[in-house]
Amino acid sequence: MMLDAPAVRGQPRLYLQLEGGALLALATAVYAWGGAPWWIYAVFFFAPDISFLAYFVGPRTGAMVYNAMHTSLAPAILVALAAAAEYLPLATVGAAIWAAHIGYDRLLGYGLKYPAGYKLTHLGELWWPPADGGWLPRRPPTHAGPC
Repeated sequence: MMLDAPAVRGQPRLYLQLEGGALLALATAVYAWGGAPWWIYAVFFFAPDISFLAYFVGPRTGAMVYNAMHTSLAPAILVALAAAAEYLPLATVGAAIWAAHIGYDRLLGYGLKYPAGYKLTHLGELWWPPADGGWLPRRPPTHAGPC
């Protein structure tokens, strides 16, 4: 049983998802501008999702680690550290991939997690994984009318 958590709805949610798409596009363009090979982008694109492992410790820790890895503040800090160290390839490659991943998640509606449970996000409750413990993603059935 999931607890109710506040979530952005309606037009503001749409804007946040569109903003995620814009971040994905901009960060991918910065990556392309940096000239690094695309295989690096492909290999590291889902690297921030390693933060899911923190859920093995518990939902509060999982949410804290996941959220720290899935806010645009994280790649912004990486850019600042790379600039301070005068190592800009890290900013154009690492931070761009990281920001692109965050934008991708937001575009798809994956939000920051509440400590009450993995499925509760600021963009609404996730429909996957299924509550019945199955491994295949299933959307709720729609009523197609009498057959």
